[in-house]
This record gives sequence, structure tokens and C-alpha cells, in this order.
Amino acid sequence: MPRALIAFVHLVEKLNYGVGRFAMYLLFVLMAVLMWSSISKAMGAPSLWTLEMAQFVMVAYYVLGGPYAWQLGTHVRMDLFYARQSVGSRALWDAFTVLAVIFYLGVMLYGAIDATAYSFEYGERSPTAWRPYLWPVKVTMVIGFLLMLLQALASLIRDIAHLRGVSI
Repeated sequence: MPRALIAFVHLVEKLNYGVGRFAMYLLFVLMAVLMWSSISKAMGAPSLWTLEMAQFVMVAYYVLGGPYAWQLGTHVRMDLFYARQSVGSRALWDAFTVLAVIFYLGVMLYGAIDATAYSFEYGERSPTAWRPYLWPVKVTMVIGFLLMLLQALASLIRDIAHLRGVSI
């Protein structure tokens, strides 16, 4: 395998590892927002921003943590037949199926970029009482889809290397 591809795989996995470790701590932010929501409701003055903020934090947790989960192999698999196959056969199936994932992520990234551009151009805001700008969550989605696409490419390169008998 060319050194540039090996370096690409290592760079992507290092980046996704760091972003994924950061995303893990967003769970604490989510808990704090939801705790404040409960406390403010119990005190008789419910906050208008807590539900949407919790949704935004959950989006960031999910899309930024997805590439990290893929890297660690903790995604759910339908392994009815997969688990019984040899390691080489699994790498072949993974290399084949990741192409569909790459296409899907490309479409999602295109849509997210378009939606983000719209959000910036028109100053899009949520139609709720709090009315936050929507561009921060849309930028987060673009970053998450881009990182997932990069992780899919790194996985494809790793699978091809495995099929060629090269360890990355």
C-alpha cells in the first residue's frame, strides 16, 4: 500500500478518535441541560431553551461520535452470516458494503452543506419561542458527515489492504 494511503488512514483515525473522545463528554452537557430543565420546571419557571438545547447537544453527540464508534467496531451489525465467515471474506464484504455507505454519506453531506448554506444565507431560526439560529447544529452535522465519510474511506483502504495481505 502507498505510504500516503497509510498516512491518510492513521490521520483520519487519530482525528476521529480525538473528536469521538470529545463527543463522549457531551453526554454530561446533555445531562446538565436536562437537569436544569427539571429543576426550573419544579421551581415553577420552566426554561424555554432546554428542550431545543438538549436536541442540539444530542445531534452533536450522535454525529460526532458515530465515526469513533465505527472506528472501534461498536456499530450494530447484522451478523447472521457475517460472524461465520473467514476474516478475509468479512473484509471482502466490508469493502463491498462500504461503497454503498460512502454513496449514502456523500448524499447526506451534499444535503447538509446545502441546508447549512441556506441557514447562513437567510439567517434561519427555529420557529419556537426561544428562536435560536440553526446554523450551529447544521455546521455540526456537516462536520459529522464529513468525518464519517473520511472514516468510511479509511475503512475501505484498511479492508483493501487486508485483502492484499498488508497490515495497516
